[in-house]
Amino acid sequence: MIKLAIFASGSGTNAQALVEHFRQKGSAEVSLILCNKPDAYVLERAKNLGIPSLLIDKERFKNGDAHLAELKTAGIELIVLAGFLWKIPQALIEAYPQRIINIHPALLPKYGGKGMYGHHVHQAVIEAKEQESGITIHLVDEEYDHGRHLAQFSCPVLPDDTPDSLAARIHGLEHQHFPEVVEAYLQELA
Repeated sequence: MIKLAIFASGSGTNAQALVEHFRQKGSAEVSLILCNKPDAYVLERAKNLGIPSLLIDKERFKNGDAHLAELKTAGIELIVLAGFLWKIPQALIEAYPQRIINIHPALLPKYGGKGMYGHHVHQAVIEAKEQESGITIHLVDEEYDHGRHLAQFSCPVLPDDTPDSLAARIHGLEHQHFPEVVEAYLQELA
């Protein structure tokens, strides 16, 4: 069974959706959840789900070994970024080539790059008067929001949308599609 690690920075709803999906399907196992914020609710979710978690040290992550020792010890074969806000360091990209998946809350290549996350993305989409937005699930490379797209799913941007109302529809797309796309990519790797 393939062992996954999830990196997250926030509440962890996507992390929980992934854990529950793979527990039901049995095709992979979420073996470790890593987080860069000590007060992020994803750490509580990890505890409630019975999954080991690791609080990431910023200096070690960015300029050291990127916590590769812990990932290797846990037997991690694929990394999934589920609302993780830091750029992935070169050491991790080299250790897991084509084995790091990210989800972005917009239809890349639009509204990607440094600083484009969460509320900032939805605000930019609304201000540009876009007719649709959505999610992009992609592989991670050296650039922000750049790697090969695995899938995109869209939803309309409504005339009276706020960043929060648009975010709610985007989260629905994430929870519906992210686990299935990760599973499909695991099949591609097999």
